[in-house]
Amino acid sequence: MEVPCVRVALEHGEATRAALADADLIDDGYEIAVEDGRIYIPIADPDGVSDVLEAPEIVPRTVAERESQTTPADLLAFEPTYERLGRAALIDEDDPERAQAIADAILESDLPVETVLNKASKVKGETRVRDWELLAGENTEVVHREYGCEFLLDLSDVYFSPRLATERHRVAEQVTADEHAFDMFAGVGPFVVPFAKRGAECVGVDINPKAIDYLRENARRNGVEDRVTAINDDVRTVATEYENWADRIVMNLPHSADDFLESAVTLAGDDCTIHYYDIQHEDDPFGPGERAIRAAADPEYEVTVETRHTVRSYAPHELNVCLDVRLER
Repeated sequence: MEVPCVRVALEHGEATRAALADADLIDDGYEIAVEDGRIYIPIADPDGVSDVLEAPEIVPRTVAERESQTTPADLLAFEPTYERLGRAALIDEDDPERAQAIADAILESDLPVETVLNKASKVKGETRVRDWELLAGENTEVVHREYGCEFLLDLSDVYFSPRLATERHRVAEQVTADEHAFDMFAGVGPFVVPFAKRGAECVGVDINPKAIDYLRENARRNGVEDRVTAINDDVRTVATEYENWADRIVMNLPHSADDFLESAVTLAGDDCTIHYYDIQHEDDPFGPGERAIRAAADPEYEVTVETRHTVRSYAPHELNVCLDVRLER
């Protein structure tokens, strides 16, 4: 199968492999290949390589899948369900014995995992955090990488979903340099940091003080602290300080984003794009959000829905969706 690979002279191969491994960028599903004095290292995140290597050469190449890789399923009598977040594996098991068996198998497998966490509660409270049971590892703090950005976070203190990486990248690719971008529920910065890396001036607000601490740290880690303002407050309080400021607004608070539309309209400049996230029944997933936005923006703005995008299935008959909406005064 053809996959992106870092190509480097053989004498630099081990140092390059070690650097990519430390950054969790190697695609462990494929074998490293050697040919004509060069080594080809399969990579999982091509956008992140330039943060680790200077002037990397990335080429597509057909490489063999790793036949010797031991998976958790190889060690169990069933296929376990888990998510990867950096070097942590996240599981959701009610049976303590089954949970521990899965954790043991994950650690014994060839997965580059050091920590295993089991969900111990649903997301709760206005900070949307959950309890975790630590089955393996030292703590609940992890380093996650996606599309060339690095995020430090503690799952016990902040909300973060690795499943939304592709959606965050979809939005980030729309951002241009010198925009004013405002994330109303910023968390640890998964929208703000890539926006700033594309040259935007960003403000991120969150009610969770620990999330804002991590947002500031992640801005520093990614070299964009000079373009990121992080504010710990209710965005409804902050909005008047940034009236007419924003060219782009992210409203990723499904179930209740409509409660904050008045503040979004306050923030919006003369020509502003809002990325509005919602969870609705599959029979009309976009209608309630669109109607709420039009009601909040009328009569000050002309409203154009540019994209109606389904992010993922959320629950039976419910969809997590995004409306990309342009407001023009």
